[in-house]
Amino acid sequence: MISQSEFPDPVYRETVLEPAFETVRQHFAPHIHAINRAHLIMLSETGILDRRPAGRIASALARIEDELRTVPPKYSEQHEDFFFLLEAELIARVGDIGSMLHIGRSRNDMDQTCFRMELRQRTEESIGLALHLAEKLLDRARSETQTLIVAYTHGQPAQPTTFCHYLLAVIEVLLRDTRRLESALAVVDQCPLGAAAITTTGFPIDRERVAGLLGFSAISLNAYACIAAVDYLTGLYSALKLVFLHLGRVTQDMVQWTSFEAGQLLVPDSLVQISSIMPQKRNPVPVEHLRHLCSSTVGRCDMIQTVMHNTPFADMNDSEADVQQAGFGAFDSGNRALALFAALLPSCRVDSDRSRSRIDAAYITVTELADTLVRKEAIAFRTAHRIAGQTSRAALEQGKTIAQAFAEFSEAFATIEGRPSGLTETQFLEVVSPDTFVARRDRPGGPAPAAVEAAMDIYSKELDVLQTNRTARTRPPHPAAKRHEVGLC
Repeated sequence: MISQSEFPDPVYRETVLEPAFETVRQHFAPHIHAINRAHLIMLSETGILDRRPAGRIASALARIEDELRTVPPKYSEQHEDFFFLLEAELIARVGDIGSMLHIGRSRNDMDQTCFRMELRQRTEESIGLALHLAEKLLDRARSETQTLIVAYTHGQPAQPTTFCHYLLAVIEVLLRDTRRLESALAVVDQCPLGAAAITTTGFPIDRERVAGLLGFSAISLNAYACIAAVDYLTGLYSALKLVFLHLGRVTQDMVQWTSFEAGQLLVPDSLVQISSIMPQKRNPVPVEHLRHLCSSTVGRCDMIQTVMHNTPFADMNDSEADVQQAGFGAFDSGNRALALFAALLPSCRVDSDRSRSRIDAAYITVTELADTLVRKEAIAFRTAHRIAGQTSRAALEQGKTIAQAFAEFSEAFATIEGRPSGLTETQFLEVVSPDTFVARRDRPGGPAPAAVEAAMDIYSKELDVLQTNRTARTRPPHPAAKRHEVGLC
């Protein structure tokens, strides 16, 4: 025999009901009020609810909203959740007619709509910060077209390029990531209201009208999917994760470049912290904060995917208030990272003298030496590669930079080719110059001035499109959804 007990169990109240109530009050109450207004307008316009009782309900809803804003409610065992509290307050003021507000809807589609409305706002904020970062990086890139840096592969000096070229690579990925966020947002921006519990309703509701009143771009069509599918959630956090997974890789470069050993990137004093005991220390601590903020954001996004894993394709609590609130932490840490990135990376300065000396000492211009030998000496690339490699090894043994290694080059060429090279010492010095290396890489996507100018024009146009899209999306919702213009009071 099932024992009789009173709802709610004290532990259930403490661990589930009360925290869920507080989460809804903090994050979703304004959306619930907006949903009530929009649904009420639709019920009145379709004739499902007569205008006179609709007006009474509208007046009561406005008073309830004002009172709850002035004195925030606390969980009470009288009401299972925030929804039932609002419905009880409404019925207490207008009588049973207040329950008519719930015609053609369910807590299921209301919840999913609230979640999407909140995620829509948070995503727009993150997109705005990402675009601001891209704009700041692009502005900085324009002034760094001649600034040489060492580009690394496998952790080792590889080839010279420019700081502009590097920043454009970061921008290209950031713009792609922002487009992925924009695509994910398009799914979030589909309204599930009208799906009711899971099969819609027998009442002649107008789903498109409610979606428009709430500022959605469209309805989410299949009613079962409106409630059961969580791809709006998993898709969004997948896209958000990629932003910070990729920016986290840039922070790893910054950690290396700001080290004493590399010394390629200098952080301004305003973003450097000191040691409490070692007077000589300049600690670029914001870079470390960027790293852990990016990693924390990736982890929080993964948490959402993990919770959704192996859940049923049906209505479930696994995607509701607790999980939604936990996911907001990804937006919070991610937005902090985007703001810090925009302040830090564009304000850093490349130590050009150090970069040039590292380029020369690491022999990283010999790729161009090999290429030049193919063009000027009409030899096979692999042969040219052997000559350049032997030149580098001989210079290293002699403790010389590549610019000092003309004799070693001449000997290597004669040994391998059996004849003297036609390159003079002046020509050799030009070939192994990092400025020559960069200038000759003028194909699309290269670091030469003309190539980066063309790329910056492309990225600037893409940035303009993304900013225009965001401006169009962030127009206020239909004015009829605003409380003071409901027109039913």
